[in-house]
Amino acid sequence: MSYMILGRITGKVSTTQFQFSVSGTDTKKFQFIQVNHPEYGFVLGQVMELERTAEGMEAKCNVIGYKDLDGRIKGIRTPFNLNTEVLDAEDSFIKKIIELEGEGGFIGKLEGKDISVRVNLQKILTKHLAVLAKSGAGKSYTVGVLLEEIMEKNVPLLIIDPHGEYSSMKEPSDEEQEKLIAWNIDKKRYSQKIQEYGDLNINENLRPLKLNEKMSSYELMKILPIQLTNTQEAILFSIIKDLEEINFDNIILGLEQLNSSGKWSLIDTMMYLRDLKLFSAHHTSFNEIIQPGKCSIINLKGISPEVQEVVVYKLLKDLFLARKQDKIPPFFCVIEEAHNFCPEKGFGRAKSSEVIRLISSEGRKFGLGLCVVSQRPALVQKTVLAQCSTQIIMKITNPNDLRAITGSIEGITSEATEEIQNLPVGSALVCGIVDRPLVVNIRPRKSKHGGHAVNILGNSTSETYVPKTENRTEENIEDGIEIERYDQEYNKDVFKENKKFEEKNLLSIIKPTINIKEIKLMSERPISKITTYLIPAIFFSCKFKGENINFLVDKIKGKIILNPEKDEKRDIFRLDLDCNFLRKPSFESINYDTKMEEKISSGRLREELSKYCKVDDFKECFIVYYKIDY
Repeated sequence: MSYMILGRITGKVSTTQFQFSVSGTDTKKFQFIQVNHPEYGFVLGQVMELERTAEGMEAKCNVIGYKDLDGRIKGIRTPFNLNTEVLDAEDSFIKKIIELEGEGGFIGKLEGKDISVRVNLQKILTKHLAVLAKSGAGKSYTVGVLLEEIMEKNVPLLIIDPHGEYSSMKEPSDEEQEKLIAWNIDKKRYSQKIQEYGDLNINENLRPLKLNEKMSSYELMKILPIQLTNTQEAILFSIIKDLEEINFDNIILGLEQLNSSGKWSLIDTMMYLRDLKLFSAHHTSFNEIIQPGKCSIINLKGISPEVQEVVVYKLLKDLFLARKQDKIPPFFCVIEEAHNFCPEKGFGRAKSSEVIRLISSEGRKFGLGLCVVSQRPALVQKTVLAQCSTQIIMKITNPNDLRAITGSIEGITSEATEEIQNLPVGSALVCGIVDRPLVVNIRPRKSKHGGHAVNILGNSTSETYVPKTENRTEENIEDGIEIERYDQEYNKDVFKENKKFEEKNLLSIIKPTINIKEIKLMSERPISKITTYLIPAIFFSCKFKGENINFLVDKIKGKIILNPEKDEKRDIFRLDLDCNFLRKPSFESINYDTKMEEKISSGRLREELSKYCKVDDFKECFIVYYKIDY
């Protein structure tokens, strides 16, 4: 095999950096090189800067490492010899060392090379991700690329979308066909996977989002849009402590009966929150928002910032609790404009800060991945950024933002910081894949990008990301060897977890007491066929006659189910303690023949049941029924 010689090592050489005298004109910034080490064989490096002097061109390089016998990348322990030849790295050698072409999500190609870069989605979904860039640098475009890859894996997604940018993913890409062909990418719409929630008064095509009005006194205090005085806090707690059920109507009624001048601003605040119509006893089901193979977009466009904070706080808090209790599958949450929802101290307060910080530190224990997206890294809580093991950084020029990145992200050198300021639109510095940051050209989108700037003049081009093909002419980190015991104990394999939550075969079910195999063994007659039916139902947790009790109601006839196997049912108005259903639904994989369509909605059944008892919680499920033909 013949190698292209770029030059020879000169000057000062260390185990992490070296320089060489360039011969010829084929050396470029960020070019990958390989150098033969007398002890380790070929070692991969990268050109970080080029300087022209009176004596000629000098290239400053970083050492990436070599692959040892156990397949890990290691740094060299002794420097290269002076005058050693520096060679242009072969594509096969680059792939061997940094393994960019695995089974992960395809986000683009290595700068200057026809080498696909695939990020480890498992690592992103369990150890969190930060996408940082100035406005117009292609931030939301890149997030869209990543979301396309995650949706292909059927991982449930939740997107907090303050500007309504991501609904465009329902439509196919509007990129030029020639550009997509050059990247071997097909246009695709994700309308079947996306469900979008928001304010129907602003956009009638959205689904209504109803938050659970059931909350503790602490939660109520967190969502109030005003700062309470000590007197007002005392008044509010005096009302709350005697309430059997905390909701706005009950609080307003209690405040109106008080003889205190401090009650009026409280009444006004409670009426404001009530009239938002965000909170309801019949809240949007968590299993509707978080579903395998579905992407739920919370479209907050047109909603005031203080209400946005309330929505994010309450929704994420309830979903995180549901995930910890294994009521919903593992999911990935993307928070756009994260600096508004978890600001750094001294740059404002947000009601949602606490829950986002909690998810960033504890979410990976429970299979809840987090992606924070921001154009102002300096304004995002440092504790949240520090929890993100992978970073995708696009062009940033603000000195404060650059300092924030350097201070919270490992592996960002002075050379990398300088390069961040010079990145062209559509290129990103990806950190966390391997030990060294990599410059990646982001691939074109399969679906339509919704983050275009508004065209004020009517005839000018919006500033938006245009992906580059490999013949462009502009100038242009293996996982850590030591894995913390904490990570080994708690990090979940999200894809394995979600295999049991797949769209068709994994559902929340009430299983029969005997299985098909046992039915065949117990049958006294030959069985010609056993057909498995799934009957839609809803599992209610209620307070009835002073007891905590569970009721199972089918969604076809609206009957209380006493015994699914014997088809024992009762009308809801004949509810009693003997209707307690002891088995609980569980998420399991099941092969079925027919899934029956519901005739009665969950909201209607809940409303009907609420006439006879207090409904605390509910969970949609299916009753498994075996029809036996002899």
